[in-house]
Amino acid sequence: MSDQDPAALLDSARSWWSTAIIDMAPGVIRFSGYPIEQLIGAVSFPQMIWLMLRGSMPGPAEGALLEAALVAAVDHGPQAPSIAIGRMSVTCGLPLNGAMASAINVLDDVHGGAGEQCMELYADIARRMDGGEALEAAVEAGLDAFVAARGRIVSGFGHRFHPVDPRAPRLLALVDAARDQGVVSGRFAAIGRGVEAALRRRTGRGIPMNIDGATAVIYAELGFAPPLGRGLFILSRSVGILAHAWEQTQQGGRIKGPMPRGIPYTYTGPAPRDYPGDAPAANRDRP
Repeated sequence: MSDQDPAALLDSARSWWSTAIIDMAPGVIRFSGYPIEQLIGAVSFPQMIWLMLRGSMPGPAEGALLEAALVAAVDHGPQAPSIAIGRMSVTCGLPLNGAMASAINVLDDVHGGAGEQCMELYADIARRMDGGEALEAAVEAGLDAFVAARGRIVSGFGHRFHPVDPRAPRLLALVDAARDQGVVSGRFAAIGRGVEAALRRRTGRGIPMNIDGATAVIYAELGFAPPLGRGLFILSRSVGILAHAWEQTQQGGRIKGPMPRGIPYTYTGPAPRDYPGDAPAANRDRP
């Protein structure tokens, strides 16, 4: 048994966790000082997300811009791996929480991380501009560094399904409107468009900004750190995952795989062969 002073032990227990997010006691719930009963019915869910992540209350225009980015990325159909996994999980017997957790787990660097990576690119270009480089030079240097570190695919640009991602122009138009109203600076919209122009010069063809590049513009304009870009995308895509998992529970189905049974996969192993049985061990693996 510890011989520590009981008062000191109690203080140690109280300080085990510390948070500036929530203050809670019997009958009291406050978020960054705001009583929950004053927030309910007064602020939007995107404003609440902002408050939880930043500790401050955004203005209505900032909340609306955040909401636009969240709305834009909720779903991209059952061909998206995360959505497909959510649906398959339901047919394997998982409840909604298990299906959502299974789907969210694949939202990592390759499928789900492009927005964060694009925000890192934008931030690097912004730092170069702060150091005195002009936009075009900073974009070229930033792209060179990004490609050297990550390869030729530039996160946030190009789409394997959409020649032009219909979500990106609308989001950029909202950023432009917010810039004209003084809500955001427009700096990262200019950087994003600069990257798009540089890719056109480098490749000789258009590689338009996609949803990840456009939401990266919004999150950067609103002052979110790059890692939160991925977290916010996951919040957004969770809505689509939930919707598809729920729909699959209504449709039924049992142990549905990624393809119908009538569509075979491609086998690339050895041709049919007989097990050599009692043949000498040295001969067993010979063709």
